[in-house]
Amino acid sequence: MKIESGNIFINAEVDESLLGGNLIPILFLHGFTGSSSDWKFTAGKLDKRFLLLSIDLIGHGKSSASGEVEYYTAQSISKQIDDVLTALKLQNVIICGYSMGGRAALSYYSAYPANIRGLILESATPGIEEKQLREERIESDELLARKIETGGIEKFGSHWMNLPLFESLKSLPDEKYEQILNSKKDNNPTGLINSLKGFGTGTMPHIWNVLRNMNFPVLLITGEYDHKFTGINKRMAGEILKSSHRIVSECGHNIHLEKPEEFINLVNKYLNDNFF
Repeated sequence: MKIESGNIFINAEVDESLLGGNLIPILFLHGFTGSSSDWKFTAGKLDKRFLLLSIDLIGHGKSSASGEVEYYTAQSISKQIDDVLTALKLQNVIICGYSMGGRAALSYYSAYPANIRGLILESATPGIEEKQLREERIESDELLARKIETGGIEKFGSHWMNLPLFESLKSLPDEKYEQILNSKKDNNPTGLINSLKGFGTGTMPHIWNVLRNMNFPVLLITGEYDHKFTGINKRMAGEILKSSHRIVSECGHNIHLEKPEEFINLVNKYLNDNFF
């Protein structure tokens, strides 16, 4: 379904027959170049006592791909998420976010802390504190945006999948890898460009300073080969009082694609340990 948020709309995938019941809602947020469909396998294997909702973040999937960068800021994305939850009359949600989706989940918590009862963060970061590192990341994202502008979305999709961060995805069966690669090429170039400009890791306000305020259970998941994000999440675990950090062996940044069964087992255990 399409839900209005100001002058744009956000696509939401949910079993409408389950709305209005007593199920605890879980909101799934995908990563950069992804979509709500990335979670289909995961959602199908999770505990049935939850209401499962996934959305396409702005610029992705079936949601609006506005040409205005202001719709892609952390503040605006948080408002869009809240508009979806409000329209569906969902409160006290658990959010499961991967990479950019994890940053969106943390940004939403910063803006609407009272509406969160749990977080599952896969390969996520609260942002960059150091000014110089932020500027370097903004410059890096500008270069990526120019690659889309000059080379087109298909060429960019291949470039993105060849980044060292996603090297371990190449160990997947050829058919599955090609499916992932082709899905990247279906993206809207304007949406990706403005996502990089408006909600890149260097652009989003970091929220390291609010992690200690979390008073709900948080599950942090990273891959063994993803040394950068494993280090970030070790630090996050030290800041978040009710957190657990799980490192999945023999995989990189995208655990729910590379090791889906291990990811699902971790999530189901977290849900059953903390909400029943």
